[in-house]
Amino acid sequence: MNQPTTPIKLMLVDDHAIVREGLRALLSDVDEFVIAGEASNGDEACRIAPQLLPDLVLIDLKMPGMHAPDAIRMLRAVVPNVKVLALTSYAEDDQVRDVMKAGAMGYVLKEVSKADFLEALRTVSEGHPWLHPQAQRSLMEQLRSGKPADPLATLTYRERSVLELIARGKSNRQIAGDLNLTEGTVKGYVSIILAKLKLEDRTQAALFAAERGMGRPKRDTSAR
Repeated sequence: MNQPTTPIKLMLVDDHAIVREGLRALLSDVDEFVIAGEASNGDEACRIAPQLLPDLVLIDLKMPGMHAPDAIRMLRAVVPNVKVLALTSYAEDDQVRDVMKAGAMGYVLKEVSKADFLEALRTVSEGHPWLHPQAQRSLMEQLRSGKPADPLATLTYRERSVLELIARGKSNRQIAGDLNLTEGTVKGYVSIILAKLKLEDRTQAALFAAERGMGRPKRDTSAR
């Protein structure tokens, strides 16, 4: 006799309540998925994910607050085994590249049929990539024209801001105060920076930044 399959715990992240409601309705008759929780932005998702421990996160890419690639990296840092499927209205070249580099395993457009949407959820939840054809074409164009990137170019604006303050010798608490973030969020950014730059600790990060001129106090030329 077959044992019942444990439902896949799915977390919905979208800033529009009506979209989350529509997704819940769409999945209401699909027994293999259970909605473990919802969030209206990346910051909230990263805050509640460690308590919910979802197997799969479906995240919209156009939300206020934390940029989607940052949220994806942070989610994977706080829930290491989580799978992430990006949801958006259209495939932009840079966006596809950035979210896949951040650790998303799939990229689905809102125009897809229910059958394709469920296929994307199932495929990603099993640990396999699923890309909408438009996203596949976008990635191919990126590969054809791509050039080796400066390591700093892989950092987002927020990550560079954190690195700048690390180079100035500031603690996580001080950085959190300067950037109006929680200390936990700063710790997540530090982990992401170390991973992206292939560094061991914040001392190496400070040296890396200093070698590139970061962290230096701005010279006051107003008296000249």
